[in-house]
Amino acid sequence: MHTSAPLAAGPRAAPQDARAAAALFDLPRAAADCRIVVAMSGGVDSSVVAALAHASGAEVIGITLQLYDYGAATGRKGACCAGDDIRDARAVADRLGIAHYVFDHESAFREEVVEQFADEYLAGRTPVPCIRCNMGPKFTDLFRMARELGADCLATGHYVRRVMTTEGVQLHRAFDPARDQSYFLYGTTEAQLEYLRFPLGGMPKTEVRDLAEAAGLRNAAKPDSQDICFVPDGNYARIVTKVRPEGAAPGAIVHAATGETLGTHKGIVHFTVGQRKGLEIGGQPEPLYVIGLDAPSREVRVGPKRMLAVSAARLTETNRIGPLPDAPLTAKVRSLAKPVPVTLEGALGDGAAVTIRFAEPEFGVAPGQAAVIYAGERVVGGGWIDSTEKVTG
Repeated sequence: MHTSAPLAAGPRAAPQDARAAAALFDLPRAAADCRIVVAMSGGVDSSVVAALAHASGAEVIGITLQLYDYGAATGRKGACCAGDDIRDARAVADRLGIAHYVFDHESAFREEVVEQFADEYLAGRTPVPCIRCNMGPKFTDLFRMARELGADCLATGHYVRRVMTTEGVQLHRAFDPARDQSYFLYGTTEAQLEYLRFPLGGMPKTEVRDLAEAAGLRNAAKPDSQDICFVPDGNYARIVTKVRPEGAAPGAIVHAATGETLGTHKGIVHFTVGQRKGLEIGGQPEPLYVIGLDAPSREVRVGPKRMLAVSAARLTETNRIGPLPDAPLTAKVRSLAKPVPVTLEGALGDGAAVTIRFAEPEFGVAPGQAAVIYAGERVVGGGWIDSTEKVTG
């Protein structure tokens, strides 16, 4: 564990209206009597959360989890929670005059996120490690630390909204749809939501950067992190084969309709359902897409786009946030997909398996991804896509 002690007398954040800042954290009593723990990744979003918490008048403690190799990540762009990002988080804490702690979670992160990411790819599935991270090392351990520190809440830089209603706490999409991160937080429990705060959920990104500049934060103009934090260059296959070398085993590319072998590949880790590029099988009468992956036989099965259409998906390990509403439901089956109308078959939540049925055929639904269910702006819950039903006829 590395620490950065609060400055006894140093520069402070740009003046903010303390009452307005405190309102963003929905504190249980006067801010001066409260303690806020802020999860600081080193990026501009979590840094602004720390600055707002500090401006509220509450005692603030920043915590950074070092999630992967500190030295190897130094200077890498698009990452978080390692290397230069840890130094940025510490510099922001020093600027604000707040305590800052860095905890080494590399081992837990590797076991619970990176290795599972590799195993999912080897099984022919398309993983979403950011959700696993939020469900595992990030939230679980941050919650424990925040409570051990006697904090009144744990604040993060996620772009989602926490809404209190007469029926309890709810999770809603962010005000700025381009920044919304609700897809990655569907697994949050109601107990966690009671304790969590997302002060940026009602702001556009431009306002967040303006606040960073006003506070004199060194990372005000820092680019947003891209892709998966431990794969900042986007080369997933390289990471998977490093962790699981058998992922580079070659196999056949087979037409899903005719069974004809069209070519060979250098490992199923290079492919995901719905993919078109990288097949390197020219001379076909129509564009071909990855329709499915058979891990035991190492086959990549391809076909025309119409073969991607599915009518339903089976979800496992489901979570529900609040009561299931009577309102129409929609679902996102990828982080960047638009929500589409669905009906729900089964009891969502408590880890139970359910089926979502699409009102219209949906394309590119990949096992291993998450399906997140919404009622309007509210996140109802979701689960992992275990299997799909193809459109027939």
